[in-house]
Amino acid sequence: MPKEGHYINRSNWLRAAVLGANDGIVSISSLLVGVAAAGMASGSVALTGFAGLTAGALSMAAGEYVSVSAQADVEAADLERERIALEEDPDYELEELAGGLESRGVEAKLAMRVATQLTDHDALAAHAREELGMFGLAGQADPLQAAGASALAFAVGGIFPLLAALLAPQGAAVLPIAVVATLALALLGGSGAKLGGAPMRPAILRAVTWGAVAMVFTAGVGQLFDVAV
Repeated sequence: MPKEGHYINRSNWLRAAVLGANDGIVSISSLLVGVAAAGMASGSVALTGFAGLTAGALSMAAGEYVSVSAQADVEAADLERERIALEEDPDYELEELAGGLESRGVEAKLAMRVATQLTDHDALAAHAREELGMFGLAGQADPLQAAGASALAFAVGGIFPLLAALLAPQGAAVLPIAVVATLALALLGGSGAKLGGAPMRPAILRAVTWGAVAMVFTAGVGQLFDVAV
C-alpha cells in the first residue's frame, strides 16, 4: 500500500515565501509601470525600481520580524498562564483536558485515561496542543529567520520586473514589464501550488489576475500625470 503524502507541514514557510515573492513582483512591477506610464526617463525608472526593491525588501523584513515576534510573545504568555494553572489546580486542568477530548468524540472514561497519560507524559505540551492549538513547544518561528526569508523572497520576486525595465527600449518599458511580471506571477502561482500539492490552474489565475489589476490601476494613475522627468 503506497504511503499517503501530506503537504500541510509546508504551509507556513510556503505561505511566507509565496507572499514575499508575490508582493515583490506585484509591488515593483506596478511601481515601474506607473512611473513609466507617466513618461519618466529610463534612468529614473531604473532608479525608482532599485529604491522600491530596497524599501520593499526591508519593509517585508521589518513587518515579518515584528509580526512573528508579537506572535511568539502571545504564545509565550499563554504557555506561562497554562503552566501556572497546572501548578495551582492540576485536577481542574486534568478534567478540562479530558473534557476537550470527550467533546471531540472520545468516550468519557477513555478520555480521562488518555488525559491522565498525556498529563503524566508532558502536561504542558498536552494542554498547549489541545487548548491552544500549539503543536510543539519549541517549534515557534524564529523572527530573524522569518525576516530574512521574507526580504529574500521579495527581492527575488521584484528583480524580474526590474530587469525588464532595465533591458526595455527607451520609452517602451510598460509592455515588457507587464509581460515579464505576468509570466513571473504565473510561474510563482504554479510553483506554489505544485509544492503544496494543490491544483495549479486556480493558483495561477489568482496570481495573474490580481497582479494584472494592480498594474492596470497604477498605469492609469501614471497616465493621469504624463509628465516626463
